[in-house]
Amino acid sequence: SLMRIMLKSKIHQAYVTETNINYEGSITIDKKLMEEADILPSEQVEVLNLNNGARFTSYAIEGKRNSGEICLNGAAARLAIKGDIIIILSYCYVDDDEAHNFIPKLVYVDANNAITETKQAAKAI
Repeated sequence: SLMRIMLKSKIHQAYVTETNINYEGSITIDKKLMEEADILPSEQVEVLNLNNGARFTSYAIEGKRNSGEICLNGAAARLAIKGDIIIILSYCYVDDDEAHNFIPKLVYVDANNAITETKQAAKAI
């Protein structure tokens, strides 16, 4: 049967706290944010940088819980600087039947990357 790639979750407008070119790669995300957005360690994510328009694929690794840490590692460190605002997206494959009613989870954060709100996205009309 037909499968669709659907937005599973989004961490909206998080602030980059660090970049580390020498790390092997990936994006380090505060463990609490990962849990709220249903992102597992090593799961693929797409990162959108609102400051420079960069869009890139990476994978998540856990940062310290409640640290507010969002660190771009390896090659991705060239695509952002500390203080840039990014959106972190995760996707999943969903059966066509389920896709029509599939609702992603949205996680909103403040300037310290602390969660201010979580909600299910409004269903498209």
